[in-house]
Amino acid sequence: MRIAINGFGRIGRTVLRQILSEPAQADVTIALINDIAPLETCAYLLKYDSTYGPLPADVKIDGSALRIGASRVPFSHASDITGTDLSGVDVLLECTGKLTSRAMAERGLAAGARAVLISGPSAFADVTVVTGANDAALGDARIVSNSSCTTNAIAPLLRAINAAAQIERAHVTTIHCYTASQPMVDAARGDLARSRAGAESMVPTTTSAAQELTQILPEIGARTSVAAVRVPCLSVSAIDATLQFKAALTIAPEAFLESIAAQSRVIGSLNDPCVSRDLRGRPESLILALPETLAMGQHQLRVFGWYDNEWGFSARMVDMARRLAKRADSPREGA
Repeated sequence: MRIAINGFGRIGRTVLRQILSEPAQADVTIALINDIAPLETCAYLLKYDSTYGPLPADVKIDGSALRIGASRVPFSHASDITGTDLSGVDVLLECTGKLTSRAMAERGLAAGARAVLISGPSAFADVTVVTGANDAALGDARIVSNSSCTTNAIAPLLRAINAAAQIERAHVTTIHCYTASQPMVDAARGDLARSRAGAESMVPTTTSAAQELTQILPEIGARTSVAAVRVPCLSVSAIDATLQFKAALTIAPEAFLESIAAQSRVIGSLNDPCVSRDLRGRPESLILALPETLAMGQHQLRVFGWYDNEWGFSARMVDMARRLAKRADSPREGA
């Protein structure tokens, strides 16, 4: 699989770290990285990471490319990737977070990539697909949104639980670590609460997951509310969900959730009393904390789960890129 990365921020660099560190990704070729930042800065931020530590490989500048161990990765600094040669690229990972039009979303296709995968919610994608929630929606779409890290945590869980025991209504609060959208010190933002120093306070705010759920799982999303609290934590977020069921649960709550995780490719579980730091670098979309399960009678259940909002989401980016690349290599019906 040949991929290109447009935007070498948190997700772009984390995707590359996964490809470099996971033996299962040895067949992935990075055809190009594009970012407007100086190459020296990009090399430094890849080599030294405050969340995941130093990269266990030499990172050097080699002309207009990055030399990472034995691999040479071409680098460009185009503000508009349309003029970049992406012929032979299976998937462009659009990780800038700055798409403001359909035309911008199509730039990767115009440059020659077979498909574009957007690392966040986007109104300009052909479809939004969350692995483990609405996989069948992918179809022949060439511009695909991978939704958000929080939606990737919530949607597969609600789909799986609803299939086993119909959810009448649900409320989910995401306890999310601070991100680059928040200032280090108080500074004006459109959201007044997010104008406050992100590493100093817990900040009640909104989340795109509420709207995304109604698109990805319309019936369940219509019965689900979602809120968010940003917290002074560098990485790993959590969801705290209260679910009400139409019929009584006939299985012990922890066993019920353990079975949900056992049947899912993207949901994990743990029995140890862990804290957020313990889940850093986990690739699942969500890891259920079984000791935190709480039942109120047989119709209401509290579910708590962790997710590494960078590493887990990046793992789903790679998974979806593989699906898009495999689809591109498959012969069309009637061909």
